[in-house]
Amino acid sequence: MEISTREVFGAPCWVNLTARDLQAAQQFYGAVLGWQFRPGRLGESSTIAELDGVPVAGIGEPAGDLAMAAWTVHFAVADANVAVGRIRERSGTVAVGPVSFASGGRGALAADREGASFGIWEGPVRSDWRVGAGHAPAWLELRTRDAFEAAIFYGGVLEWATGREGGCEVSYEEDQVVLRQSGEPVARLNSGPVDAAASAPQARPRWHVHFRVPDLDAATDASTAFGGRTLSPVESNATERWVTLQDAEGALFTLNAAHPPTPR
Repeated sequence: MEISTREVFGAPCWVNLTARDLQAAQQFYGAVLGWQFRPGRLGESSTIAELDGVPVAGIGEPAGDLAMAAWTVHFAVADANVAVGRIRERSGTVAVGPVSFASGGRGALAADREGASFGIWEGPVRSDWRVGAGHAPAWLELRTRDAFEAAIFYGGVLEWATGREGGCEVSYEEDQVVLRQSGEPVARLNSGPVDAAASAPQARPRWHVHFRVPDLDAATDASTAFGGRTLSPVESNATERWVTLQDAEGALFTLNAAHPPTPR
């Protein structure tokens, strides 16, 4: 079932991977996350990843040879033209669009003031896709120099914290900015040391995607077997464990898994 971005404006509505080798990307994420794939709406250059028949993410080949392999978070907007104007007014940059698609939507790719890339989408979105629910990503994280300044930028562009029905709310919790949709957390904005000019992708400002897996160790082993790299030690808290990985082309993501049950 689809709804309009006018009903869920400001919320993350999709994630998409740019990959130069579509077949290799399908093999990698199929092994690591158990995804199956079907053709996307843009022909042979795109595919939709599914889990148990439910769409999770998109994978598409870049339009140019210089594009980096990366995960991109897309946000719902009521009007793409207005959102693009707000991005430019706030010293962000627009790389592509707005572009109209056969699906009836319009999208654009942009970057915030620190250089973190993101997308905007006006049009139909799946009503059963929401961060933290079902097979969608577990959560999203913006890694940036100043989370509070970033919240002002995105709040102005995406109409966060307006109090209007269908919009998102923002709270400040333990030095993080937390974005909530219908009361549920969907993204966190974190301050930290980043460098837009750094050569290492993990050092740059970016939106970062977390995916849930049932077995963290098995998924990490599958990543290594298909050419991925482990970029962090396994970390944990009271409820889960997680590790940051890089796929075979260099795109970054994190895997999260609940602690296994304690033997009796």
